[in-house]
Amino acid sequence: MKLRLPKSVLTETLRMALESVRSHKFRSFLTVLGIVIGVMTAITIASILTGLRQNIVSMIEEYGTNNIYAFHLSTGPHTGEDRAERLRKPLTVDDAETIASQASAVEEVGYQAPNIGYSGGPFDDNVTYQGHNYRWGDTQGVSANYDDITNIVIKEGRFITENDEQQRANVMVIGVNAADALFPGQNQIAGTKVRMGGYNFEVVGVLEKRKAGFFGENDEDNAVMIPFRTAQKIAPARGYTMIVIKARSGQTTEALQQSEEILRRRRNVKFGEPNNFDIKTADKFIEQFDSITAMVGLIAIAISSLGLLVGGIGVMNIMLVSVTERTKEIGVRKALGARRKDIVRQFLFEAMTLTFLGGILGVLLAVGISRLVMLFIPSLPASIPGWAVISGLTVSIGVGLVFGVWPARKASRLDPIECLRYE
Repeated sequence: MKLRLPKSVLTETLRMALESVRSHKFRSFLTVLGIVIGVMTAITIASILTGLRQNIVSMIEEYGTNNIYAFHLSTGPHTGEDRAERLRKPLTVDDAETIASQASAVEEVGYQAPNIGYSGGPFDDNVTYQGHNYRWGDTQGVSANYDDITNIVIKEGRFITENDEQQRANVMVIGVNAADALFPGQNQIAGTKVRMGGYNFEVVGVLEKRKAGFFGENDEDNAVMIPFRTAQKIAPARGYTMIVIKARSGQTTEALQQSEEILRRRRNVKFGEPNNFDIKTADKFIEQFDSITAMVGLIAIAISSLGLLVGGIGVMNIMLVSVTERTKEIGVRKALGARRKDIVRQFLFEAMTLTFLGGILGVLLAVGISRLVMLFIPSLPASIPGWAVISGLTVSIGVGLVFGVWPARKASRLDPIECLRYE
């Protein structure tokens, strides 16, 4: 009759596993270093990508979740544009007005002339004021209702009016970065005259900085907004128009379909042919960002997998060494009645305990790195998702289980008599 261990097998096995790790601390650390690096890398990258995505979602919510954007070129993240795309005819104000009058699901339509001071273009959008200049502005012409559609908040002064638009007035509304660069320490900015592209302009308003931003910044922080018709007058060479469509509440899909049909008809796109323009909702920008982060995530998984593989091989190697070192102990346990499955369980638990502790260390290091990133680079968000922590710990335990099987089986098959004779 076989003898039984005095304690619960599970408790005793776990105690022996922890005791083995404690007795070889430095060796155990070196063994699981690959697992630590793999888990740390995966969780750190996941935390940064999660933080960036949360910021993107917050930005879109601030601009308006019912908004639809139409442009003749592809918008959002993309690798480039082909020659056929570059030859596309730009959208027009008439297109915007037709959508506003014919699309029943559309509440309001605005338009924008983006980046009229583009690099290499004929219009110099450098803004100057008493020795200060601002060369990095995102200069754009906008319709008078652009602030309502995109939920713009004015910090000082006012926004562009319909009267400014009709009279092609030389007025501008600027972002906080432009205000700081041109008027350092100045409290009252609205009403100040500046110079841009050989024209005198009056600054009539300053934009409030939005709460959400990508890396702490927002396009509007660098904005220099002038009336749309003024932009057409002083910088006619650009000629680009982006249409911003605000759908009625709960009718975003219908508004998108109606707007797309109107633009296809006006641009003579035949049935079955792809659009010769780009139109998408705010959700599409999130989908594009997710597709990019998925590729980054795959790279992170590949790097982590290498670390986990190296760590797993290290664990298997050290467990084989441990089997050899503890041959006599195995013989004693078998002589006292331990079964083969008890020996297998003991060494598997030891391997899994080792890799689990490595996973915990990797998680702690990832948390520390994420906090340091946010401390020294506040504009780079990081938010550690719970699923990443759980996945990291689960995978680390799985590595110990997989790579601990061979050493555990080898230990269980040792002959107890030969083990007791082993010196």
